[in-house]
Amino acid sequence: MSAAIAEESIDCLVVGAGVSGLATALALLDDGREVTVIDAGKVGAGASHGNCGTLTPSHAPPLAGPNTLLRAARWMFTPDAPLYIKPTLDPDTLRWMLGFMQRCNHRDYVASARAKYTLLSDSRQRIQQWVERYALDCEFAETGEDYVFKTRRDMDRELGDVPLLNELGVDVEVVEGKDYEARDPAFKPGLAGAMCFRGDAALRPDRYVAELARVVRERGGRIVEHCALQSLESGAQGVLATTAQGPLRARDVILATGAWSPRIASAVGLPWLRKSIQPGKGYSITYSSPPLAPKRPVILYEPSVCVTAWGSGYRLGSTMEFTGFDDSLNEKRLGALERGAAQFLHHPVGPEVREKWCGWRPMSRDDIPLIGRAPGHPHLWMAVGHGMMGVSMSASTGQLLADMIAGRTPCVDPAPFDPARFA
Repeated sequence: MSAAIAEESIDCLVVGAGVSGLATALALLDDGREVTVIDAGKVGAGASHGNCGTLTPSHAPPLAGPNTLLRAARWMFTPDAPLYIKPTLDPDTLRWMLGFMQRCNHRDYVASARAKYTLLSDSRQRIQQWVERYALDCEFAETGEDYVFKTRRDMDRELGDVPLLNELGVDVEVVEGKDYEARDPAFKPGLAGAMCFRGDAALRPDRYVAELARVVRERGGRIVEHCALQSLESGAQGVLATTAQGPLRARDVILATGAWSPRIASAVGLPWLRKSIQPGKGYSITYSSPPLAPKRPVILYEPSVCVTAWGSGYRLGSTMEFTGFDDSLNEKRLGALERGAAQFLHHPVGPEVREKWCGWRPMSRDDIPLIGRAPGHPHLWMAVGHGMMGVSMSASTGQLLADMIAGRTPCVDPAPFDPARFA
């Protein structure tokens, strides 16, 4: 049951009860701060809910890469392609696209990968610590994760990242197709091979978010659902937030509004956010467990399908669709997940469909999140733009913000994540 808000002054206000907001709330509570979290909807109802729940330092290389534009152009007229960009004349979207295109080069690719890895690696270990410290019941397991390939051409292209991954600290094992098939009988014969990342992990993301909410409440935090933020006024001493349930004056405010950030950009005094973040829609289907599932979470590379099996179920997910704030569930793209899995697996789907889902991921122009003080606003902080890595980066995002707000040495170098780069 959500608590009601009366007009009052509070210590910390976190806007957004997704994975980034709740992780930040927990880190602030650990610092002894008093925390109120508000959300326009329900806890964990955004992109945190339906992803595949992998914790992946191995996924440091960004979406914007040297080959991305060629692949996107080839798929532009294929609506169920793994990456689909709908043609548009919207000026904010076009400015975002131009900035994204400018990042599709080797130098920026390497710089983004290095920045993302620092956050992903720290968060991977920190989430495991939180699972143990707070007894988070979220099916966490040190599973590793694999990229599995049908074609040698695609595998050889991805192997080009191995030196960079090794330099970052990612443990990569390259396995030939027949050897991988012998390891995991869930796969059909005919694989080219696999890249196996032994340091990755997995959890059930909806359970993880629910457990973060439980711990936040148990530690004295307050979560208010169905309480939309309407505007912010920043001042030297704090921030006045106007919400659907009344005004709140907070010493510090943290925006963790995910893909909705562009929609509230002007109302919170950050109009440049409209051209800095765009919604990238992802899809997933959750089933009861099939008779035979992959032993580890896997990315089926050519169709870009992620497969995760938990004790409580089985999920196919992924795809990236830039169609603005269209929230329709495209059955063709859901079908592409099943067709892609069928190319690789003896039992690609489970006997019972439990949920079909789509959600907007907050994609920043450089595929690096915006974490830190909002430029020009001394008491307004940001935790947005995590793209496909929100769950993976959650604990480190929360700790980094808590460190910066407290004025102590941060857990990772904050410079690459400074929101001022887009202002």
